[in-house]
Amino acid sequence: MTEVGRNGSYQRVALSDHLVIELSWHAITDTGLRRENNQDSYTVVPPIFAVADGMGGHTAGEIASDAVATRLSELQDLTDLTPEHIDRVLRESVFDIQERVGETDLGAGTTVTGLALVKNEDRASWLVLNIGDSRVYQFFRGSLSQVTTDHSVVQHLIDTGAITPEEAETHPHANVITRAVGFNEEPIPDYIELALIPGQRMLICSDGLTKELTDFGIRHFLSTARTAKDAAEELLQQALQNSGRDNVTVVVIDVHAVGDMRETGDLSRTRLPLNDPSDTEEVPRI
Repeated sequence: MTEVGRNGSYQRVALSDHLVIELSWHAITDTGLRRENNQDSYTVVPPIFAVADGMGGHTAGEIASDAVATRLSELQDLTDLTPEHIDRVLRESVFDIQERVGETDLGAGTTVTGLALVKNEDRASWLVLNIGDSRVYQFFRGSLSQVTTDHSVVQHLIDTGAITPEEAETHPHANVITRAVGFNEEPIPDYIELALIPGQRMLICSDGLTKELTDFGIRHFLSTARTAKDAAEELLQQALQNSGRDNVTVVVIDVHAVGDMRETGDLSRTRLPLNDPSDTEEVPRI
């Protein structure tokens, strides 16, 4: 388990002299109740926030997630970050994993999912990256949206209509992913550009959280927590109380201001009711 970076409250991140973002973020990780070691890692060093969930025999998964978290931290303070920067450090992390782990029967790899602050001329946005089945969610104006799509066997079966989302929860191949960083293969992230809006609450998490909480539960705790710290700690505790079968890592980010635009309400009090029938808002994308 590797934790890169420090948590921040109302921190200003400058992408240029005229484009300043104000954020609060809180990252937390736990081994869970049934695992002997924690193979999750995270990086929270603006402009990059990411979670990596390692896999492999013995400590191989821990080494893999550490390699990715450490390489991503090299992007700290980069004001012109692009997908090419991320691609480069992910490729380098594959070599790091191979060098440190060597040949094993199971191999070594990790998921990686996260958010990066990027700019396009005078506009800021989120760049969402994803490999594997860790996830990014957006909570905005009472609506929870899953931004990333899992790279997993069960997601493929859902997409093809072979099984329902309800059946996926108990499918015997629920833990089998179809894309990872490592295993001597080229890392291929999905990238999504997402609007950066004051009032957003973003969640990055390993599947140790989503195994234990439904989207409704995640939405509830994101909507009721006053701060990013409160939200992250509550989500972690709920995952542990609901069995804690896996390592759990949670990063919650609150967007307070983007340039001259500022969130004027209390993030915990401006949400729509949980049973609001109009809760169908799409993820705002650029």
